Order: sequence, then structure tokens, then C-alpha cells
Amino acid sequence: MSPPTGQTTAMPVQFMKAQLRAEAAVEPDPVPTGEVRKDTQIIAIYGKGGIGKSFTLANLSYMMAQQGKKVLLIGCDPKSDTTSLLFGGKACPTIIETSSKKKLAGDAVSIGDVCFKRDGVFAMELGGPEVGRGCGGRGIIHGFETLEKLGFHDWGFDYVLLDFLGDVVCGGFGLPIARDMCQKVIVVGSNDLQSLYVANNVCSAVEYFRKLGGNVGVAGMVINKDDGTGEAQAFAANAGIPVLAAIPAHEDIRRKSASYEIIGRPGTQWAPLFEELATNVAEAPPVRPRPQTQDQLLGLFSADVTGRDFKMEPATLFDMVGKSEVVKPSLEVIYDAA
Repeated sequence: MSPPTGQTTAMPVQFMKAQLRAEAAVEPDPVPTGEVRKDTQIIAIYGKGGIGKSFTLANLSYMMAQQGKKVLLIGCDPKSDTTSLLFGGKACPTIIETSSKKKLAGDAVSIGDVCFKRDGVFAMELGGPEVGRGCGGRGIIHGFETLEKLGFHDWGFDYVLLDFLGDVVCGGFGLPIARDMCQKVIVVGSNDLQSLYVANNVCSAVEYFRKLGGNVGVAGMVINKDDGTGEAQAFAANAGIPVLAAIPAHEDIRRKSASYEIIGRPGTQWAPLFEELATNVAEAPPVRPRPQTQDQLLGLFSADVTGRDFKMEPATLFDMVGKSEVVKPSLEVIYDAA
């Protein structure tokens, strides 16, 4: 039987009012007054291309996972090779490429499309454009936007390790520092001027954003391919950051790394090295670094290495065009002071 005319709309309205009153009567949750905590440590690792960030991170993340930690490794280098050692040389589908393909097909990206795991380590690659076809930094920004849509801030990891290329200075690659996306930064360097120049640039970026009110600090340096000459140790001391580990320039490490073999396994020859690194990475507090000047960096090396004893000679017009400069009188009218 149909309800009388006029009651059809009145009943739902009365029901809605009752629901709203009941909802309004519920007391809100109390405002948190305890210490602010962020359980997940998000750590950005920077270094010169080819210095061994991917090697270091693959072995570090593997050791952390074996120690019972839940670890996510994200490659933020357009080369997309951060996870290759972890997966035995296999290429991991990148978020940017997968997102583009899914969008063309009218589908949404899911976790299983871009995130893969090995022995407790979860890993993915942001990717980037091909050479000459776009901005790598913009690709990083797009990749993180996709991660946020996938619920990045709700994932329950103990550690998120971000592998960033340190050679470049565009905004996308400085994202974790500029936007306080990570709690701390680690630099990977060696006993060579170029890698220390990059490490110093990263320290300069951290200090710049700290002066603007940022909170990111440098937790320390990993010295890779350490040949014992000491320049990287000296840089870390001058910059006020600790050395978290020194990975020796050893033939066994080079050979196993080249064949995509994980050396950071518990119980193996190099296990103590990565066990110590894992502990130091977890416990090292973020500090404000002391960026060095170019002369201070050069001072770490002998003049024979850098050539800094060379005297600069100014060029002349004769050098440029093959004739001497003719000084002509000025036609400018100069008025005496009134």
C-alpha cells in the first residue's frame, strides 16, 4: 500500500534529521597531547652517478630486511637501475612508464604493477623520460604524485630508502630536502674530487633549506671504493658529519657487484660491514652540515692531483682577434659639478 500523499518526502527528511542529530551528539576524539612521532624513517641517499649508491642501497636494504625490518627501496634516478642488483639484473617496470601505459588503456595503476619484492625487501623505480624528451626532475615529481595516489603516506614500513642522483640541481631531485619529505639525508662518496663536490652540494642544499625553516639534516657519509687515501674521511670531518661505513675497494666486492650478487647477506664475509651500516643508518641523528668552499675542497687533495698551484693569466683582445686594442678618446660629455 502506498503512503498517503505528502508523507513520501517527509519521512526521509525526518530520518535524515535524526541521523544528523545523533552524529552531532558524538563527542570528538581528544586532541593528541603526547610527543609527535613518525614511525617510518624516510631517508634520501644522494651521490655522484656511478659512485655506488645502488650497490650500497641494495645490500643495505637486504641486510635490514634480514634483521626483521620492513624496508621499501625507491629508485629516483632516471637510469632506473637502483633495483637491478636486487633483482639479479632484471629491469623493474617504472612508475612513470607504467602510469602512461595504464592511462592510455583507461586503467588505474595498482601496487602490483610497480612494486616488487625479494626476501623481505620491497622495491620500485620512479623512472624518467628518455634523453632529450623531458625533464628528469619533473618526472620525479610526477612519480611521487602517483605514489601519493597509491597511498604512500599510509604504508607501514620501518624504512623507506630513496636513491637520488646528486649530480643535478633541479627542483625535482631536491624534493625530499625542499619539502621535508625525509627526516635525513645520507651522502655516498669516494676519495675523488668530483664525488666530494657532489656530496658538498647536497650539504649546501640541506643547509640552505634549514635556514628557510626546513628540518632535514645529514645523517652521515658512506665511503665507497675506499682506497685508504683519506680525502673522504677528511671531508666528512670538515663538514661535521659522521662516516657511517667505509666499503673497501676490494676485487671480490667489484666482481660480485658486477655479476648482480648481493654481498650484504648475514653470515657472509661482508656481513659485519653492512650490519654496522644498517645500525648506523638507523641510529644516526640528522645534523646541520658545514658546507665547504671550493678552495676548501681542493685543499683535501695535493696540488699534484688538482693542479691548484696553476696561476691564471687573463686573456687579451690580441689573443681573441689578433690585434691590439686601440684606446679611443671618449665622446661622452662630462659636466662639472654645480
